[in-house]
Amino acid sequence: MTQLAVDDLTLEVRESSRRKTLEITVDRDGELVIAAPRGTNEQLLRDFVIEKRLWIYQKLAEKAERRRRLPHKEYVNGEGFLYLGRSYRLKRVASDAQDAPLKLVAGHFQLREDALADAREHFVRWYSARASDWLTARVKDHARRMGVEPAGVKVQDLGYRWGSCGKGNRVYFHWKTILLPRHIAEYVVVHELVHLRESHHTPAFWRRLERAMPDYEQRKAWLAQRGIEVEGI
Repeated sequence: MTQLAVDDLTLEVRESSRRKTLEITVDRDGELVIAAPRGTNEQLLRDFVIEKRLWIYQKLAEKAERRRRLPHKEYVNGEGFLYLGRSYRLKRVASDAQDAPLKLVAGHFQLREDALADAREHFVRWYSARASDWLTARVKDHARRMGVEPAGVKVQDLGYRWGSCGKGNRVYFHWKTILLPRHIAEYVVVHELVHLRESHHTPAFWRRLERAMPDYEQRKAWLAQRGIEVEGI
């Protein structure tokens, strides 16, 4: 069983031999996940969902409200911008102070005044370039360890998805992945590489992911609970 429907709620079921308790999480895109010990009786899962139904509705509403109220960045001195989980303050500099519109220098993002009108585009371009380099290196390392052969890495805007495994064994990542803490971004990489062997989120997928990254559940939970924090850029 990979999905569980309880009235108007549909949850993805993820079983693990390492798990001892039931837990429900709400993913970044609003997907509901119930983690359970391997072999848990379906009725037990249903009873748990019913017991937690009010909590689930509250979490879905909170996530929708947080996304609606997500503050937009202001490109003013002192504004913080994430890079691999760390916040760097913005410093606006004179138009002739540096060659590139945007640079990370001495712990600050430096943005030229003449680039202010297109500040977001410059950040997206900067993040995308760093994401391509960093993620490509991590994909190479993990692929070798996991015995898989991705055809390539592409960084782009994937909407509410962090990653995707496309046709021809190419893996895709949202450029915002580079804003996440390193160990969380690593989880996104390993998750997509597992899809090279297991296309869908079947029990076999989660077993293979667990072998590749034994603490994936903690990283997955962090991403589900706090991933939305990197969306405001």
